[in-house]
Amino acid sequence: MPVPDKQSLIEVRVEGIRFGARDINVYEFVKPDGTPLPPSAPGAHIDVHLPGNIVRQYSLIQAGLDTNKYAIGVKLDAQSRGGSSYMHHKLRVGSTLTISAPRNNFPLNEAAPHSILFAGGIGITPIWCMWRRLKSVGGSSQLYYSSRSRRDVVFHDQLANDAAAVLHLDDESSGGVLDLQKIIGAASKDAHLYCCGPLPMLKAFESAAASWPAEQVHVEYFTPQAEAAVAGGFTVKLARSGTQVKIVPGQTILSALRAAGVDAPYSCEEGLCGACMTTVLSGMPDHRDTVLTPAERAANNKIMICCSGSKDDVLVLDL
Repeated sequence: MPVPDKQSLIEVRVEGIRFGARDINVYEFVKPDGTPLPPSAPGAHIDVHLPGNIVRQYSLIQAGLDTNKYAIGVKLDAQSRGGSSYMHHKLRVGSTLTISAPRNNFPLNEAAPHSILFAGGIGITPIWCMWRRLKSVGGSSQLYYSSRSRRDVVFHDQLANDAAAVLHLDDESSGGVLDLQKIIGAASKDAHLYCCGPLPMLKAFESAAASWPAEQVHVEYFTPQAEAAVAGGFTVKLARSGTQVKIVPGQTILSALRAAGVDAPYSCEEGLCGACMTTVLSGMPDHRDTVLTPAERAANNKIMICCSGSKDDVLVLDL
């Protein structure tokens, strides 16, 4: 069962459920006692804990230092493993559940001279939050939102009437996809680029932005980009206790630590959320996550223990 990431879980009540777009609902959460929720920044997400030990990560569609309400958008997945299906079919206004405090692996650089935001499908949720923030502070920005159909567009009315937002609808474009190569190729090189959406869009985005400085390119994935490291054959040493745990074939670092009775934080178990990020004191990680930037990977001082392994015989962690 996933455990919280060193912060206590927060009990919330479902204050509202409203239609967002086809197969997408927007859920609003408040604390039952009416007190403020923890502050958040654009790009942040929360863990939502559901019955059956199900934990899912959803981006917040608003941010602020003082907020009494969180809102998330949830798309019903045709191949749901239980999360979106429960949210759509069983969750009701007045229900209570627990969530984590916000974490942010997809931060917005408000100081950038210009920001170009790309969203595909439900990937609009963190991008919408960034878009609203930039507009509120007068930041220069452009939004491109790609969707299969107008019926699938969340926040349709607000975006359709905004000159700085471009809606690309596949079924109104002869099935053609958004031309990321053309848009990014024509962009000013001092712009920061952000993208969240389905895997094909993210791959096309990364290809189009391959020549850009890494610190100006920001991507958020919903699915793992590499298989977890389960080859084993190394030892993890826990610096605080001196405990040594052998990682055998078929195990991740996290699964081995849990089997050894070590209480390590984790949530998604896919290298997507950052809950299990741990400081590396010695040894070279074999990175398999989608959270760390290229520069952070090169530094080799952090690791997602749920999916990454070790290239050295001994990996020393700050646990």
